Amino acid sequence: MTEFIQQRADQMLTKGQDPFDLVGGKPSIAGSVSQRACVFCGSRVVLYPVADALHLVHGPIGCASYTWDIRGAMSSGPELHRSSFSTDLREKHVVFGGEKKLEQTLDELIDRYKPNAAFVYSTCIVGVIGDDVEAVCRRMQKKTHIPVIPVQAEGFQGSKKDGYKIACDALSTLVGTDGSKDVSPVSINILGDFNLAGELWILTEYYRKLGVQIVASMTGDGRVKDIRNAHRASLNVVQCSGSMLHLAKTMKEKYGVPFIKVSYFGVEDMSDALYDVAKFFKDEVIMESARELVTGELKRLLPALEPYRRALEGKKAAIYVGGAFKAISLVKALRLIGVKTVIAGTQTGNTDDYRLLKEICDDGCILVDDSNPVELSEFVKATGADLFIGGVKERPIAYKLGIGFCDHNHERKLALAGYEGMLNFAREVYETVTSPVWQFVKRF
Repeated sequence: MTEFIQQRADQMLTKGQDPFDLVGGKPSIAGSVSQRACVFCGSRVVLYPVADALHLVHGPIGCASYTWDIRGAMSSGPELHRSSFSTDLREKHVVFGGEKKLEQTLDELIDRYKPNAAFVYSTCIVGVIGDDVEAVCRRMQKKTHIPVIPVQAEGFQGSKKDGYKIACDALSTLVGTDGSKDVSPVSINILGDFNLAGELWILTEYYRKLGVQIVASMTGDGRVKDIRNAHRASLNVVQCSGSMLHLAKTMKEKYGVPFIKVSYFGVEDMSDALYDVAKFFKDEVIMESARELVTGELKRLLPALEPYRRALEGKKAAIYVGGAFKAISLVKALRLIGVKTVIAGTQTGNTDDYRLLKEICDDGCILVDDSNPVELSEFVKATGADLFIGGVKERPIAYKLGIGFCDHNHERKLALAGYEGMLNFAREVYETVTSPVWQFVKRF
């Protein structure tokens, strides 16, 4: 245990007490029971919202079951992505191989559903038995005349393989393969928004008011044709940098498309995102539209937030989320409604992310990278947090400790992006923290 703590020493710090910077991006220590997921899960959550593509999991049925409907991603049209197709590999396939089963399954599904592309996910068992998934995909692409893309996602997230990067590489095989869409000179791609609870539609309306065209959203409410035309946009706007920065860098290198990093969570970051896009186009009309939009939204929103701020003043929150951009935005959003952040942790943050997080947090806040249930539980007890904000794996920790929980992960059904999302967030925090149920629960 002492050796384990020593290995984790530079991945935990308390603001104001520890002078060093937190180190992020390290592989999980064996036996640490990390909250991270597998590589397959990482790739699946990125690619899943491409709604008119076939998504086939090549592996045991449990892999498909684990990731079925894994995102609260909504579609304005087709919903083929919501079907969790699997080759359902059994013992005989492990012994004799599963390539034949994969080819038969692809042939049947593509013929039945007529998708515009197919993503084929290799899970751990496929890496063990050595199926040549790439060869099968090449044959099926030639036969069906649609892109059939292997997503070789065996292993554990945080090791040498990264599910997000693998997903970005899969998308990059589509980008640049079509040029038929009408594209405005004032156009962007949104990278890293997954249209959870319809958030993309909120953002689309903002950009429409600015006069900015969205060529492709990768991957919320995604369409294969839009992704194939994405290289023709003037700018990539990267929301979830942890999942999509690799694709933005690839497109900049290959097609010369510049990118900026933004966040759509919280009043400050949402406003900055709109202004940053307007600044890029160097158009005073667009900038004035951005000012009018932000001013109008703030006039409506700030008075509506005030009752929640008065009720929540002095409450304390613990944050443990996937990407660092979420944690940074959440610290700012919580401060706006009077809630102090006492724990801030992520699964995929890098050293620069944690340096910024350290700057904006109050003294005494515990920062942690790649944590586990035992650590998180002890941190909550030590800080006296009233609320835990995280994902599905953190929910049981909060309830066992007798404190409120807010879901900020990809399964959620409540829109939290934009100005409308900030009001939803404040309401959810208020209703959770002040719920009368906590008087019947033993705390900590």
